[in-house]
Amino acid sequence: MLIFTIFSIRKFLIMKYKVIVNKVLLNRINPSVRGLTIYPFIFLKHHYLKADQTLINHEKIHLKQQLELLILPFYIIYILNYLFNLIIYKSHFSAYYHIVFEREAYANEMNHNYLQTRPWFAFIRYINKKPV
Repeated sequence: MLIFTIFSIRKFLIMKYKVIVNKVLLNRINPSVRGLTIYPFIFLKHHYLKADQTLINHEKIHLKQQLELLILPFYIIYILNYLFNLIIYKSHFSAYYHIVFEREAYANEMNHNYLQTRPWFAFIRYINKKPV
């Protein structure tokens, strides 16, 4: 029974995602946004961004974070972290770049092997770190 449960968890944590290009959606959220991840989708503003492996890796890091927190708690923590940062920094951009999930994603987006070696809940290490 335990082996079946472990296998089921591993199967669930295998990241399957779909990339969707939707300029209208991303412009409504924020005109400067190039990509957005809402599990299991990665939304991109333009078709040519599908070739941007750094951006895709950044968004895949968010997919992993979302899975670790069972998806819904990720969004709750993300929004609360943003609002808390907004009170402290009084700037949308500073608040965004200080979100713990963004810190991890930006710090590792250029390491295309990061997700193979990333420990569980690695974003916790970025709570007290400065944004990149």
